[in-house]
Amino acid sequence: MSLQPLKTPESVDIALTGRCNLRCKYCFYADEMVGLSDLPTETWLDFFGELRDLSIMRVVLTGGEVFTRPDLFELIDGVIQNRMRYQLLTNATLITEKVLEKFEVGKRRLRLDGIQVSIDGSRAEIHDKSRPKSFDRAIRGLRLLKEAGFPVNVRVTINQYNLDDLENIARLLIDDIGLPGFGTNDAMPVGSGCHFSDEICLTHNQQIIAMDSIKKLMELYPGRLHASAGPQANIKMYASMEEARRQGKPTEWWMGHLTACGTVFNNISVLHDGTIVPCHMLSDLALGNITADSLSDVWYNHPTLIAMRERRNIPMSQVAGCEHCEWNRYCNGSCPGLAYQLTGDFNRADPKSCYRNFLAASQMTGVHNGPHR
Repeated sequence: MSLQPLKTPESVDIALTGRCNLRCKYCFYADEMVGLSDLPTETWLDFFGELRDLSIMRVVLTGGEVFTRPDLFELIDGVIQNRMRYQLLTNATLITEKVLEKFEVGKRRLRLDGIQVSIDGSRAEIHDKSRPKSFDRAIRGLRLLKEAGFPVNVRVTINQYNLDDLENIARLLIDDIGLPGFGTNDAMPVGSGCHFSDEICLTHNQQIIAMDSIKKLMELYPGRLHASAGPQANIKMYASMEEARRQGKPTEWWMGHLTACGTVFNNISVLHDGTIVPCHMLSDLALGNITADSLSDVWYNHPTLIAMRERRNIPMSQVAGCEHCEWNRYCNGSCPGLAYQLTGDFNRADPKSCYRNFLAASQMTGVHNGPHR
């Protein structure tokens, strides 16, 4: 099951700043990040030149809140001048008509692949509980982007505050604002989520409610909801595991080994102080710094990245805690970032997404017996 990484990363996720105008209760880019300093403009521009020399195709620019950087459009121009495309992640609260006018300069709009906006409620009373005092500004920014024809998409982070609001959120985003669809994940117990996990992260019963709600929305809006993590992704994964077990053999390429997440084969991330990490979920695993280290050398030779790529050669039957699990032939360990955050080892299974844990908790509560039973 060995897979070689690309010669160089296809894309690089770059947190341009640790500053943010919000204090979201589930932000994993928080706490220890506030003590790190943002790199100056020239350092980022020099780094973009290095990315050009490595033939990097695109970058994802995020934060913090990316629009808090006064030099954002100078940096965007640097991306474009170095022959790359870009995507932006934002809370949309700082997007105004004047900001959108700046995208009309040069090739800024032509090279823009998309802007992802975070919306967590159909109204302020819900959205603002996890993303304080931001709903009206976020919706205004989102509407401006949609009305101006920007390639915009929305990510909804499911949590205890908006669990009962998912259908209303879908109506707002799809029926009212007119988006083609939206993505979902759920709040995780990392970063700020560690401090607020009891009030924001979903309990087992709430996970089941979320999955049932998502299934109804998928029927109501076929093909218009998407996810790579969280309740919606688990619906698909658990159903695949059930089907494989019925057939008595793995039915998907990812089953039976620690194959979850192929990010380390085609993508790498950089924090706002220049620290190179496998992904922003693994901000503790420093691989170097762009001010002192060659990204190419880190990409090919860093032992942590090599070890993460070799995860997929580890059978689930040899993963600590999974040796005797009846589901290990059909599992892939799920997110290594969350596994590392919760267990201290990225070569463990993520306990939050574990199907055995899910079924055991369901049996104890008597609420649910599986993804589609």
